[in-house]
Amino acid sequence: MSPTKDEILTKLREILVDSFQLDPAKITLDANLFTDLDLDSIDAVELAIQLQGFTGRRVQAEVFKHVRTVDDVVETVHTMLQSQ
Repeated sequence: MSPTKDEILTKLREILVDSFQLDPAKITLDANLFTDLDLDSIDAVELAIQLQGFTGRRVQAEVFKHVRTVDDVVETVHTMLQSQ
């Protein structure tokens, strides 16, 4: 059974806090990864690698380049896991 969106958000928060030392209070669904959370393109690649470890599937660059918010990440991961 695939994780729920809430479970994905919880895991994403863990990744963002552990890997990027972000304040968990800033990690809301509408937070922009780049302007609100101060991630850069290298951080985005690292996040994609972390998500690959979580999902067991490679995050497609074409899909991930359209991701801007925490909610976008949750939706992308949820969709990936639903299509397994």
